[in-house]
Amino acid sequence: MTEIDQRVPAPVQPPFRSFTGVIGSAIFVSRWLQAPLYLGLIVAQAVYVVVFWKELIHLAKDFNHLDEASVMLIVLGLVDVVMIANLLIMVIIGGYETFVSRIRMDTHPDKPEWLSHVNPNVLKVKLAMSIIGISSIHLLKSFINAENLSPETLKWQTIIHMAFIASAIGLAYVDWISARVAAINNH
Repeated sequence: MTEIDQRVPAPVQPPFRSFTGVIGSAIFVSRWLQAPLYLGLIVAQAVYVVVFWKELIHLAKDFNHLDEASVMLIVLGLVDVVMIANLLIMVIIGGYETFVSRIRMDTHPDKPEWLSHVNPNVLKVKLAMSIIGISSIHLLKSFINAENLSPETLKWQTIIHMAFIASAIGLAYVDWISARVAAINNH
């Protein structure tokens, strides 16, 4: 017998297995459809950089003509833009890393600390906390500018803010329970 004749023939795959393999591969590859979404968020972040600089230039040019409350409102607006930019970074990097592909920044000196242990639950809690921070800034701006807003508006902004806080507490609790169950199952 020749060497070719002595080889074991490859097992024949039933047609349904190759079909399910193609479907599974297509589903797995479909995660790359999210990549343009993350690139779009990078564009949105660039827009926020422009908004930030426009507001900062406005503050620098007109600070002699602004009262303390107006300066505070502009500064809170700047903080708000920064917090939204931070939220975008968490969504872009964390979402891409979690749902699309590894970024492979393990040896990079500027690797964000939170990226080493990011998973969907951690990302949800971090996003919820960022949303609470952003909502807090908006609520503070509203209270500073209360004389120009109706009591009904302030009431609903406060209720919505409290709903964000309750949601974040619920997410953190679910994450805590999940971690406890995982720890019990690993022992």
